[in-house]
Amino acid sequence: MTTVLTITALTLREASRRRVLLALGILTVLLLALSGWGFSRLAAESGGNLTSGEARLTASILLNLVMFGFSLIAALGTAFLTGPTLAGETESGIALTVLARPVRRSAFLLGKWLGLVAFGSGFVVLAGLAQCLVVLVTTGYWPPNPAGALALLAAQTTVLLTLAMLLSTAISPMASGVVAVGLFGTTWVAGVVGGIGASLGNDSIARIGTLSRIFLPTDGLWRGAMHAFQDPSALGEFTADEGANAFPFLGAASLSPAYLAWVVLWVAMLWGLAALSFSRKDL
Repeated sequence: MTTVLTITALTLREASRRRVLLALGILTVLLLALSGWGFSRLAAESGGNLTSGEARLTASILLNLVMFGFSLIAALGTAFLTGPTLAGETESGIALTVLARPVRRSAFLLGKWLGLVAFGSGFVVLAGLAQCLVVLVTTGYWPPNPAGALALLAAQTTVLLTLAMLLSTAISPMASGVVAVGLFGTTWVAGVVGGIGASLGNDSIARIGTLSRIFLPTDGLWRGAMHAFQDPSALGEFTADEGANAFPFLGAASLSPAYLAWVVLWVAMLWGLAALSFSRKDL
């Protein structure tokens, strides 16, 4: 356990030194400033023209839209950080130096994974909390369940970096990041298509979104986070006329315990495959 925690601390220190952290910080500040200006102009120019329900609905949709931006930044950052952290050290021989000592490969991999989870989840939670405060100050809207929503975004980051870690045990660092981000985007598009199919009553198209969320749970977790960011009464007014399933920035329902259990099992299975692949890798 001491070895795992030591590698975790070294991974966090290494991640903080890379330029990925600087890029994430710059993008986060830009997005916070832009969204703060947008929310303040929305509140100023709408005046008393919107009812309280319409104002909550507008704030919910815009908050989900901005949070998707943070989700995308986190996906890009963690995917392209995971590959160099593991595969890069393997190619450079640093991993061989560490593993030459009495350190098991599974402990080395677990320490790396925990460090990256702490780094990615910490970024998502801090950036998301800052965004919620910006919305509160500019519009007076506060999400009904921000803790649950931020926890689901952190879980989404964990799912993606676990996938990137598995890929980095088999392919190059750059390729693992490209494939992970590509699957992230593909799953989101499949979720939107499935939602449109559900709103039209087309079971075949709706099944595309369902299967994509089982294959890669990032879109499922994102939709659960959106539902937690939304005002329930505003969502009810919207669904009565349009159908939230067809709208990409509204979550129609919270996640079931069974789906959350599947996410935990999914992460455990992919981590196990990564450990198996890394144990057989020729260093």
